[in-house]
Formats: sequence, C-alpha cells, structure tokens
Amino acid sequence: MGKAEVGTPKYLANKMKAKGLQKLRWYCQMCQKQCRDENGFKCHTMSESHQRQLLLFADNPGKFLHSFSKEFSDGYMELLRRRFGTKRTNANKIYQEYIAHKEHIHMNATRWLTLSDYVKWLGRTGQVIADETEKGWFVTYIDRSPEAMERQAKADRKEKMEKDDEERMTDFIEKQIKKAKAKDGDSETDQEKFTELKREENEPLKLDIRLEKKFQPETVLGKSALTSKRSASEVDKKVFKKPKSIAGDRDRDREGSQSRSALDEIIKQEEAKKERANRKDYWLHKDIVVKFISKSMGDKFFKQKAVVQEVIDKFQAKIKFLDTGEKLKVDQAHLETVIPALDKPVMVVNGAYRGSEAILRKLDERKFSVSVEILHGPLKGRIVDNVQYEDISKLY
Repeated sequence: MGKAEVGTPKYLANKMKAKGLQKLRWYCQMCQKQCRDENGFKCHTMSESHQRQLLLFADNPGKFLHSFSKEFSDGYMELLRRRFGTKRTNANKIYQEYIAHKEHIHMNATRWLTLSDYVKWLGRTGQVIADETEKGWFVTYIDRSPEAMERQAKADRKEKMEKDDEERMTDFIEKQIKKAKAKDGDSETDQEKFTELKREENEPLKLDIRLEKKFQPETVLGKSALTSKRSASEVDKKVFKKPKSIAGDRDRDREGSQSRSALDEIIKQEEAKKERANRKDYWLHKDIVVKFISKSMGDKFFKQKAVVQEVIDKFQAKIKFLDTGEKLKVDQAHLETVIPALDKPVMVVNGAYRGSEAILRKLDERKFSVSVEILHGPLKGRIVDNVQYEDISKLY
C-alpha cells in the first residue's frame, strides 16, 4: 500500500499521529525512524535499509556510540546552561524538557543505560555538582566561561582586601589593649601600699599621733589682726581642696574605664563585621572529623565518623571513614560536625573566626555552645565564648 497523497485526510491523520512523542523502545536511532507499535518496529528491523545501517554500525560501533553520546550530552548541557543557569535543578526535569524536542538523540543510543548513570558521570567529570536526595538526582551547572571566571577572580580579590583590612584593624585593637593594660599597671604602682598592723602579745600599744597646731591670732603687741587674717576664700580653698593623690587616682580610673569601654565597643563592632563577612552557607574544611548522618548508603555508614580529605566545589567533599577506611564523595547535607573532649584541638568552620584552629575550653550543653581559645595568628590566646556546635568540628 503506497503513501497517502499530500493534502488528503489520510495524510493529515498520519501527520497528526507522528507529531507527538512515541514509545522509546520503538525508535531506531541508526535509521532515525519512530515506529508507532511493536508490529511496525518488527517490520522495520527486517527491512533492507535497516540491515544496511546495522552493517555500518558493526564496522565501527565505538565511533557511532561516541557520536551519539556526545550529541546527547551536548544537548542536555546546553539546555541546562541556557534554561536553568547555575540554579540547583532536578535532573529529570531537564531531561523531560530535552526529550520534548522530537529530533533529540535518544538515551538508548548512548553509552549510559539510565539517567542516573549519566548524572553520576557528569559529577565525576566535574561538569556539574550532582547530589542525590529523596526526590531524585539534582544537578547544579558549573559556569567556567571567561566572564564567570573574571567575576570569581574579582570576588576573591575583594575578599582578600577585606581580610587584610581586618588584620590591620585587629593589630590596632591589640595595641590599644596593651596600652590600656600598661596604664592600669602604672596606676596600681602609684597607689599607696598599706602594711598589716602587728604587735607582740605583752607589748603595750603606742600611738604616734601628730596633731597640727590650732590657729592662734597674734596679740596686739605683734602684727595687726587685719594684716594677718587670711581671706575667707583662701580658707575655703584650703579646707575643701581635694588631696592630689586621691583626685589623680579617680581621674585615672575614669579615663581607664572610658578607654576600656571604647575598646570593648570597637571589638564588638569588628566581631560583628567579621561574623557577617565569614558566615557562609558552606562549612566543609580539609582535615576535620565529621559524622555521616544519611541512610542513603544503608546502615553500614550511618552515624560513622570520617575525615575530610578534599573539599570539592565548597558543598561536596571526599571523606574517608575512620573504621573501615572506605572513601566516599558526599554532599555536606549528609554530614554534621563532631565535638571532641575538653582541651582537644578543633577547627572553627563558620562564623567570625572561620578557618582558625583552636582549643576547646568549656562546654555549655544547655545553650548548645562552647568556648574556644584561638591557637595561631594575631588573635592567639583569645577566648571566644558562645560558639555554636555546628560552627566547630574536631581536627583529625
């Protein structure tokens, strides 16, 4: 039976049926022919044209398989880049939009059997950030265009300049604190030192009290009373004038308290600024101990401790389990920090002191916070209180 003529009802019906997507198992990629049912596909496989295409494929199967796989991957990645950008998106949603185009390369002609295998391959080759959740695989496109690289370089330079400014401000604050401590030390040495009263048991108590002579007006035989009298203002000044030592101590205490309050205010402002600058959505660092809290890999690794060997794209890491020695690439959503015993080294993974090594000094279970002592850098020896559990982790 020949084909229907153009413009006839049969021709239009055939066009309407061929417009929509058909079943994938009845599609021949080599011949680029879509069959409507199993009988049609069977007839196609027995046709002479299909047999010729199979002979071409048999001569060099790797070439055709590589070509189909590359075309499929290029189309999928182009849609991801153009349609979704760097947003985290469900991989199946992108695939459904890709296959909506009738002339797409079908997955059964590529080297990947399923979409999950393809997404895992993209993650291994570093083209996307792939993570598996209860809702399926999600991918995030990694933009490596020259414009994006230039923007990232500018952001890195800006962050480095801000860190340099913070270090200079930290040095200035430390110098001010040292000056204030030196002033306090000088004021303590200037104060009078009192000794303890001691006497023997049988020795009588002697008091050496020196009383000033009272004012006695001169007699008429001497100078006149009018010339010798002191003015009332001079007497008032003499009587009510503060001793120099007491007034000086009070002034120094007032100045010291004002300088200390000003320094405390500067320190608080700088810590708030550092907190805003260093508080990030990601917290993974190399050589910290973490706990695997996901059941996606079964009960074998659930709540097992591991060490972070490498951080990938800020949100993923390669970890090595401490008990079994097995290695795994996971997202930070499947991990949590580990709190060590007191006086053990930790890493501050988030917040104002992000990236600093410290010693765990105190644990407050009611507030879910700790106090740490900074080990290195210009802030060495500083005690930082009220650090949340999720902002520190044990060092390996």
